[in-house]
Amino acid sequence: MEHGLSAVDYSIPLPEGKRVYFASDFHLGVPNPTATRERERHIVRWLDAASQDAAHIFLVGDIFDFWFEYKEVIPKGYTRLLGKLAELRDKGISISVFIGNHDMWMDGYFKDELDIPVYYEPKTYDIGGKRFYIGHGDGLGPGDHGYKMLKKVFRNPVCRALFSLIHPSWGIGLANYFSRKSRAATGMELEKFLGEENEWLAIYSKEILQQSHFDYFIFGHRHLPLDLQVGADSRYINLGDWLYYCSYAVFDGKTTSLLYDK
Repeated sequence: MEHGLSAVDYSIPLPEGKRVYFASDFHLGVPNPTATRERERHIVRWLDAASQDAAHIFLVGDIFDFWFEYKEVIPKGYTRLLGKLAELRDKGISISVFIGNHDMWMDGYFKDELDIPVYYEPKTYDIGGKRFYIGHGDGLGPGDHGYKMLKKVFRNPVCRALFSLIHPSWGIGLANYFSRKSRAATGMELEKFLGEENEWLAIYSKEILQQSHFDYFIFGHRHLPLDLQVGADSRYINLGDWLYYCSYAVFDGKTTSLLYDK
């Protein structure tokens, strides 16, 4: 679908008493295996609780701090999360995953092994009669031209093919090193509130509203929980992260709320 058209990509019915959950930016893999394992257990407990009334669960990017699927190899670890997602799918709970800027090299593993679709661009939904615009959020809105160019390079199939030639022990280790370096360089920059007039995903949401109405814009990437009015009947919700906030959103059929699982 081209953004701005009145149709939506997908429709999700919401039975009475059911809810839809949204979370992003787990960044499993940092800062170390011990902290990752504890955060992973926390996320699995949250998924267990959500599964009691979930009609659909959206994981909106950067589940992993790095992810690359070789033909026969995936990154070590994350067994608890992957097993829980498989269990929820086997119970019939629908799950959708969006890639982020840290795990953009997802391919067919989630679809083939877990029966979970993976989306590479924002998608639009009708959920229980409300219109949602959902995506990770990286590379959207004004500015950040350097990253937008870099994103095109990393998403290029040739770049992916070249990286796949590196042995996994070297390739995954090297990528994890640079991911940690990148986080150390940016520090808490993503977590700083810029003011409503400067929040680029709020600006982007307002631009989309000039073409078509959406009740909710759901993004991650900012690592900062936000709930901002961007139109008379439209809100931009940023899901925050699970490194510091353990924040998520829930739609109950009437409204979407930003919550915390401390």
